[in-house]
Amino acid sequence: HFLSLLPSSLPAFTRPPRVFGVREANCFPGSVGPAFARASTAVNCPVLAPQLFAQQFTAPALHRHRRVPRGRQVKTVRTSTRRGYSAREQAHERTHVRTRAFCCVVSAARFFAPRLTSDTFRGLCSKDLSLPTRRPTPPAPPPRLRPGRRPPDDTRANMVDVSANKLEGKIVEEKTKEVDPGGEDHDIEVKEFTPATGFSTDEAAALLKEWGRNELEEKTTPSWLIYLRMLYQPMPIMIWIATIIEGAIENWADFGILLAIQFINATLGWYETTKAGDAVAALKASLKPLATAKRDGKWTTLDAGSLVPGDLVLLGSGSAVPADCLINHGTIDVDQSALTGESLPVTMHKGNSAKMGSMVVRGEVEATVEFTGKNTFFGKTASMLQQDTGMGHLQKMLLKIMMVLVGLSIVLCFTCFGYLLGTGISFRESISFTVVLLVASIPIAIEIVCTTTLALGSRQMATMGAIVTRLAAIEDLAGMNMLCSDKTGTLTLNKMVIQEDTPTFMAGVDQRALLRYAAMAAKWKEPPRDALDTLVLTTVDMASMEGVEMIDYMPFDPTIKRTEGTVIEDGKTFRTTKGAPNIIFQLCDDQAMRKAADTLVQSFGQRGIRALAVAISRKEGDDFGPWELVGMLTFLDPPRPDTKETVRRAMEFGVDVKMITGDHVLIAKETSRVLGLGLNVKDAKGLPSMGEDGKVPKDLHKTHGAMMMEADGFAQVYPEHKYLIVETLRQCGLAVGMTGDGVNDAPALKRADVGVAVQGATDAARAAADIVLTEPGLSTIVEGMVIARRIFQRMKTFINYRIAATLQLLFFFFIALFSFKPIDYYPGEAVANEEPWPEFFSLPVIMLMLITILNDGTLISIGYDNVNPSHMPEKWNLRALFMTSIILGVVAMGSSLLLLWACLDSYNPDGIFQKWGLPGLPYGKIITSIYLKVSISDFLTLFSARTHEGLFWTSRPSVILLICAGLALTISTILGSLWPKGQTDHVPTEGLALGDYTLMPLWIWVYCIVWWWIQDVIKVCGYWVMHRFNIFNINTDKLVNMRAAEAANDKKHKLARNSVGLVEGKLLNAKIQDAIEKVEHAEKAAAPGIQRKSLQRVSAGLRMSRVSGQPIGKGDAEAGRSVEDVHKQVEQLQQVVDAEIKGPAGEEIRQDMESIKKTAARLMIARKSASRQ
Repeated sequence: HFLSLLPSSLPAFTRPPRVFGVREANCFPGSVGPAFARASTAVNCPVLAPQLFAQQFTAPALHRHRRVPRGRQVKTVRTSTRRGYSAREQAHERTHVRTRAFCCVVSAARFFAPRLTSDTFRGLCSKDLSLPTRRPTPPAPPPRLRPGRRPPDDTRANMVDVSANKLEGKIVEEKTKEVDPGGEDHDIEVKEFTPATGFSTDEAAALLKEWGRNELEEKTTPSWLIYLRMLYQPMPIMIWIATIIEGAIENWADFGILLAIQFINATLGWYETTKAGDAVAALKASLKPLATAKRDGKWTTLDAGSLVPGDLVLLGSGSAVPADCLINHGTIDVDQSALTGESLPVTMHKGNSAKMGSMVVRGEVEATVEFTGKNTFFGKTASMLQQDTGMGHLQKMLLKIMMVLVGLSIVLCFTCFGYLLGTGISFRESISFTVVLLVASIPIAIEIVCTTTLALGSRQMATMGAIVTRLAAIEDLAGMNMLCSDKTGTLTLNKMVIQEDTPTFMAGVDQRALLRYAAMAAKWKEPPRDALDTLVLTTVDMASMEGVEMIDYMPFDPTIKRTEGTVIEDGKTFRTTKGAPNIIFQLCDDQAMRKAADTLVQSFGQRGIRALAVAISRKEGDDFGPWELVGMLTFLDPPRPDTKETVRRAMEFGVDVKMITGDHVLIAKETSRVLGLGLNVKDAKGLPSMGEDGKVPKDLHKTHGAMMMEADGFAQVYPEHKYLIVETLRQCGLAVGMTGDGVNDAPALKRADVGVAVQGATDAARAAADIVLTEPGLSTIVEGMVIARRIFQRMKTFINYRIAATLQLLFFFFIALFSFKPIDYYPGEAVANEEPWPEFFSLPVIMLMLITILNDGTLISIGYDNVNPSHMPEKWNLRALFMTSIILGVVAMGSSLLLLWACLDSYNPDGIFQKWGLPGLPYGKIITSIYLKVSISDFLTLFSARTHEGLFWTSRPSVILLICAGLALTISTILGSLWPKGQTDHVPTEGLALGDYTLMPLWIWVYCIVWWWIQDVIKVCGYWVMHRFNIFNINTDKLVNMRAAEAANDKKHKLARNSVGLVEGKLLNAKIQDAIEKVEHAEKAAAPGIQRKSLQRVSAGLRMSRVSGQPIGKGDAEAGRSVEDVHKQVEQLQQVVDAEIKGPAGEEIRQDMESIKKTAARLMIARKSASRQ
């Protein structure tokens, strides 16, 4: 009869038996094991007594028992087999165990079947006798990407991944459950091991040689290799070609000049590149961790990098865990937020593994070093950090520009070379001219000037607390339109803080009194014993506790989940207790109060706020009376004081901020609500996972892109998820920034376009990041973003000018070769003392080098120029940039060709020179005239290029730029005026101020200034035409907040339309919410009357004005009209405020209304532009 009642699944074992604690005894599936245990206890069955029950289902050859530390419950045991125990023998042993288990069932049935009826047994099986039951253990998060691995949805995202490794002999691993009063469970691994006793210096040195230093492996590029790379990039290769040609034709002067320029440029680039790495190395050296280890029988403080496996170390409060260590004895509280994102510290006992990168916050123990360096949990992340992320965005843009210029140069050079040879010019002269044209077409220092500009910006960012480790990241930061931020320690303070919301259930009790009662349930005169004691004792008014005497204390125990203190105050004796709300509620008899308090706890839980309940019991005679609920303290890891404003500023600059955290969804939503990020926080359920081959899927933007763009944050995520979130957003075409501080953030930091390691970040995070912050919070990032956008404007100015100058010289020589042959203008007898003029026009190479050197020297000062940062993320619209450069270059080239024609025709009686009373110019002065004109017009073109769409006077240049430009123009003018008469590179040359007529330099200056004005006006007209007809998507380029897309209907990027107005919509809703809160605050403070009614009407109107921040889709026009309605409604409400609400409150509300209107106007423009595409 008994066997007939057993579940049908009993024989179907799906896994080998496991040993559980004496109190669990559930070796069978379902509830059979606990039921047997309860039944055997009920009938006093000796065979099925709990102790013997565990033994009956345990194979001694397979399992080992270990004593569990007091106060802890064994959750699971993973067993290791004996050496040489084969899989076949294991299977046989499992079969043997199952057979014995079944025999035990039969014997149980024979024993108590006569004593139990079926109803009795069913009751025992269904009744909960408070014996703990086994729950499935959530898998630990992977330290690195695993093929096809996605953790279950209901697992906790902040568990540490650990693995079985041998230290000495055989290790038995266990996971035990640590319970804290806040209601959180922590799964901690326990290992059996032999505690270390310390090494001698020689032993440690030998082990250090074997295992290597206890440091994170980093791939560093040797300094000499960096220098070598500066010599074989596209532009240096062109210079090498020109240098080799000059050497081949034995033009040693030009050969030396080109060689000197090559190495000067390489040295400058090498210096600026290595300087950033030196800054990071200095930072790392200043943060070098120390450890206390026993060497030669003495405790010694040494460099943590010299630790080896088996070392005996001391872990004390306030110290960092220097390596993966097994605790020898005792108890410590460890802050693992850098590894897991968990806010509360975890209590660890003997056998637990404290991971490198965590921090000891309470207690002091001796520990045995288990793993060091790359073998630690901290170091395992390095495998993901070493992969090549490819060429940076700036390098790609510069490469595109250089390839266009180089390709154009090669075509024109070979065309000219062939033309000259075809017309009978000697090979030597033809190749010499080709070299001149080649040098003229090479923007020699384009990368050097960009590197120098970025380096100057990095120094400026360093003064604000941001060390740039990769210079090109500044350009990525300028274009960043998506910022994924870690929550714990970045957006929040990374410490629990008592909240203002403190519900009390006893008359006359406020937060101050409740804190005193909570402190009485702790030993307030001693250091705090756990995180909750710290929370209470650091907040309570300790001076008010002087008159309180503690006569008894019950510490926290995982079985009761509360602490209790018996105190005397003012002659009255009473007990106080604090702990988890559900535990404290069970002590109290007032059911109505318990129900109300439970409702409050649920509401707090929905917002992610934790609660600590406090109750007291007063002494009545010799006994204590019933427990009375006093109140609840609420606590949360709050946002930093400046985080909300920082997030708002980031949105103002067009950057969408998303929170990514391993914490619970409810906690994430509450933090997101407080910061104004929105409540659309996703958990791990819908997030992607790695492909079956272990690689990142290439279609993440198609499967998850829209969902991730719409989300405001992600919670309960693993490091794998963070990495894939960043990758998905990058595949969508967004420029993604990622902030973090822990090992779990390092892979995502490496993959992001801009990885930012916040203050106090681990070595793994700093090694993976592009920018390392030395100041807390996100405000430094926003300030750095503004600086980066200024730097972007300066680089854009330089590149715009450099393209224009290159095109001017390249096409000037090309057209002059075919259209203006000097020999055709030779005046004959007028210059009888001169040799016949050449058959084609050319400048000496040294003159071109002087133009390039002086220009590039001046351009370095661009890094100090005055510019206005863009309010939207920056993009490279290369087509519009090239068009502007072409306009500037064509005007400058045309004016140079016109001057060349006029100078060659200067002896013509009907020419311009003779009509204006200017003397004819010998060929040497024609050469210097063109040199001076090209030099002056090049510098003036720079001042036109720097203002982009405006006239040159709309933006005042910096003093440094003016000084450098003035100095370079002065040198060019002196050289053009006083160049010695003679031959330079076989070309006649003569200074313009030499001879009888000395005013020619002045007229060339006047000529250049007139054409500069014309050039600037034509540039502005060109921009007007491009904006008028949206040529090259110049209007919609920045409205589409996606770096890889220029239009909402971009076919390559299907989500481009989703990005239009997305940030503006969220920003508008956030500003409306802020305005509502201010109006409600003013309403509470206002006296009853007309003003309060007006405030109520304004508040109701603002609530109706909220718009969806979701991306726009098919209903673009309708979305645009809804924003127009918001704009009109806010205008009407502003009129009410102006007329009826006075004082400071009214002024603040008016400012908020104005800000809402501006944001709504921006959103209207964005949505209307998208609706037209």
